[in-house]
Amino acid sequence: MSRPASRQDLYDQIRQSSRDEVVLDEMIRLGFWKNDTAHDAPADLIKRKGEIRKELAKLMKQQRIFSSKEEALKEIHRIRMEESRKRQAELKVQRENDRKQRAAEWEKRKAEEIFYLGPEVSYHLSKLESNSEKLEKYGLPDFKDHLKLAEFLSVSLGGLKFLSYARKVSKVNHYKRFLMPKKTGGYRQISAPMPSLKQAQLKIYLQLLNQVESHSAAHGFLMKKSIVSNAGPHVGCDVVMNLDLKDFFPSLNFPRVIGAFRELGYSHGIATILALICTEQPTTEASIDGESWHIADGERCLPQGAPTSPSITNLICRRLDARLTGIAKKHGFNYTRYADDMTFSAKGESKENRSKLLWQVKKVISEEGFTLHPDKLRIMHKGQHQEVTGVVVNDKVSVCRKKVRKYRALLHHLSKKGLQGASWDGKTERLLARALGYGRFLSMVDRGRFMPMLKQMESLATQYGYQHEIRFQTKAAIVLEKNSTTPQPQKRSQEEGIFKKLIGRWFGKK
Repeated sequence: MSRPASRQDLYDQIRQSSRDEVVLDEMIRLGFWKNDTAHDAPADLIKRKGEIRKELAKLMKQQRIFSSKEEALKEIHRIRMEESRKRQAELKVQRENDRKQRAAEWEKRKAEEIFYLGPEVSYHLSKLESNSEKLEKYGLPDFKDHLKLAEFLSVSLGGLKFLSYARKVSKVNHYKRFLMPKKTGGYRQISAPMPSLKQAQLKIYLQLLNQVESHSAAHGFLMKKSIVSNAGPHVGCDVVMNLDLKDFFPSLNFPRVIGAFRELGYSHGIATILALICTEQPTTEASIDGESWHIADGERCLPQGAPTSPSITNLICRRLDARLTGIAKKHGFNYTRYADDMTFSAKGESKENRSKLLWQVKKVISEEGFTLHPDKLRIMHKGQHQEVTGVVVNDKVSVCRKKVRKYRALLHHLSKKGLQGASWDGKTERLLARALGYGRFLSMVDRGRFMPMLKQMESLATQYGYQHEIRFQTKAAIVLEKNSTTPQPQKRSQEEGIFKKLIGRWFGKK
């Protein structure tokens, strides 16, 4: 039995319904009226009278309200305020749910994407729609977001941002720059990436760029190709023309590198990060309050010294090579390219054909965004000394006899008199290193003929304390192997071979 109602409760119930209904409810509560049995007419009438009385009370109340304009306006205002408060409460709950949902989505995106990498380079980072058909054609992995790219490079998302951030002013520099003397005089600036960046670049080179085939006319920095294969097609020709592209690496700027990765099928956002990793920002070092700062002072471009740079040059130059090959065939010429050196040759060519060829070649080079070096056009006829990337091509692939005789004389001098008074090419600095380099060049051109001379030079270098054995297994390559999921000794050997040839040929030409 339920608890009896208080007197005040009974009064309130009577005011809300009627005395008869309250009495009936109390009788049901006390058990004098069975609620689960069919009611007779008086009980139904009592309840119906109560319902009608409630409806009448409600209608009377509305009549009282609407009989007065002021009361009606107040009631309308009250109803609207109640509805407004209800809507505000619902909107507040909805906004809070939306806020939480947006916060969760933002946290998820922050864990998977990079939104800013510096001024002027961050516009397209959120565009992650790739061309799967092109990627599948080249056999390349697809990166749906930045986190997938970071995992591929074996770094965290923060680490990827650190390696690719384009800083205008920074204490951090990912490259160590130094000058290397050229054989033809002057110096070439080399930008050697720091270990963490080099590891990422090696991964990009070995598993992305190395999967894309270069044009058949390209011979620079490619497996099974060299300056010798570059010179081969021009042997025994009546005329050989050498052309050189001016400022080759600086002309391959950041937008062009993005375009190269986009051409492979990568989304704009992924291509931007790959291009940032593979390019460098020229900087000037300044000291402020005893601290060193690196200040950007040029256009971002490919660095000479990064493992990825040679393959990217071949990738960007594929259309240039295709167009120049077509022009050369049209006029009866052969065409090859080794980095920025282009060579055309023909048998029985006419001066008119040569003029037409040169005019069209210059036009194509300009259209492809390059500049021909005005001082490095050489035309060598039959009967003259014809040389292509340091290799003589008059009758066969060979080397300059005069230089070989001088090299033999150097070996004789070192074996008889030692280092005192010895020189190579009129220079004494880094004598053993340069002499070893030339010996390796000779053995590459004609291994059977010049290998004994190289062995003799290596023996002399060891005798005079020069450590000429170069280990090509870099720290970056070791890290790559450690981050590998399963041991792959065969793959490691292949990667070392590729990197060894890359380094060996990087400065093989002039």
